[in-house]
Amino acid sequence: MSSPLPWQKSSFSGGGGDTDCLEIATGPTTLHLRESDHPTTVLSPSPSAFRALLATVKETA
Repeated sequence: MSSPLPWQKSSFSGGGGDTDCLEIATGPTTLHLRESDHPTTVLSPSPSAFRALLATVKETA
C-alpha cells in the first residue's frame, strides 16, 4: 500500500484557515496539483507542461 502524498499549500494562500488555495505534492517521478476546496481532483502535468504553466503565471503576475 502506498503512503499518502505530502501536500503543501502555496505560500500565497494567506493562511488563517483559507480553503481556496493551490496545493502541490511530488512523487518519485511525478508532480501533482490540486485545489484545496476540491482535493479529489488531482492534476499530474508533465514537467514541460508545468514549466509552461509557471512561465505563464510569472509573465502575467
